[in-house]
Amino acid sequence: MKLLFSAVCDEAAPDTTGKVDIKGVFHDLYAPGFPAKQDHLVLVLVIEWDRSDQGRYDFKADLLDPAGKPALTLHGQSEVDARPHDRPAARTQILMPMEGVIFPVPGEYHFQVSAKGEAFKGPTLYLIETTDEGAPPLG
Repeated sequence: MKLLFSAVCDEAAPDTTGKVDIKGVFHDLYAPGFPAKQDHLVLVLVIEWDRSDQGRYDFKADLLDPAGKPALTLHGQSEVDARPHDRPAARTQILMPMEGVIFPVPGEYHFQVSAKGEAFKGPTLYLIETTDEGAPPLG
């Protein structure tokens, strides 16, 4: 099993051909003070499963704060079907919209994705405190 792709963005949606349309990928958020609130963001993950995987699997994504403690946990499940060897392994596209996410302190946050007892580092967000009028606002 492996994490093929991960990102945090403004919007994401599957299209009719099996692709994911992603808009507004970002890595930095600016806020005038903390705790800070992000009104809306979407976590996008693509997991490729092992060929031996089949059935329903639980997964979770923890947003870890700068101290490495979970600030938010998202849970989900995926149905994984068997694939013949002449086709790619099964993949799950996960689009997780989040509303009103609170970031307690500035610093580096990252998502840790876990499934089947394995953990993978997902996308990183840098929360930056600013008083600069020209910096992009949080939310």
